[in-house]
Amino acid sequence: MIGSLMMCVSVVVLLFGMLAGIAMGIQQDFTLAPAHAHLNLVGGVLLFLFGLYYRVFPAAGTTLLAKLQGWLHIVGAIVFPIGIALVVLKGHAFLAAPIVGSLLVALAMALFAIIVIRTSQA
Repeated sequence: MIGSLMMCVSVVVLLFGMLAGIAMGIQQDFTLAPAHAHLNLVGGVLLFLFGLYYRVFPAAGTTLLAKLQGWLHIVGAIVFPIGIALVVLKGHAFLAAPIVGSLLVALAMALFAIIVIRTSQA
């Protein structure tokens, strides 16, 4: 089920994001703070909330739309913060990565909105 996958990916991503934050704190170098924040919020928190929704409304998580939404968000939630880090560290030549990642996340969120609206009416 896509909800379980989303919850499992979210805790791994959140653990990585937290460890990255600890490393930044130890080094007192917060250059990658924007990537860290997006990794935790978009990759950790949102994925977990989506997974919980699919647990509360299991029928919503069995649809092809939910699977598409889940995979789009998982990929986007990883590409987006990595893209931000690349732009911060390497420059604007890597700007396509956070743009693509953010568009994937936005599309996944739009699909989730459709899923929630449909399942709340059922």
